[in-house]
Amino acid sequence: MTAPPKEKVLFLCTGNSCRSQMAEGLLRAMAGGRYDVFSAGTHPHGVNPDAVRAMREVGIDIAQQQSQHVDEFLHTGIDLVITVCDKANESCPVFPGNVERLHWSFDDPAAAGGGDEARMAVFRRVRDEIGAALRNRLERRPPGG
Repeated sequence: MTAPPKEKVLFLCTGNSCRSQMAEGLLRAMAGGRYDVFSAGTHPHGVNPDAVRAMREVGIDIAQQQSQHVDEFLHTGIDLVITVCDKANESCPVFPGNVERLHWSFDDPAAAGGGDEARMAVFRRVRDEIGAALRNRLERRPPGG
């Protein structure tokens, strides 16, 4: 007996450098192999080193993740798109098929000012907010549910 196909989840942001990358890493870590998890941007420009650093602090390595354009995922059978910034929500393309779409608005940690510690405090807060939203989603609707 073969296992049912995994639900494909795409996190979408503008730059695919911070919020969507952290969300991708967090869901992979929380849900094990129960989902196929991806992230993309409407205007991708590389993974932010501070996002990598914030994730390493909780034992998740996203250094090998790639910043990708949302168009790469339009015809890949995505089941759930979660936009994690308002700009991406406004410009999210229509995915073919029966695709569930959610919008979770998080502050852009890359826009945080101040010194290193002040900036990292914002990355940590946003990382933890994304983690809380994912835990809530998984409790309400586990994979296959």
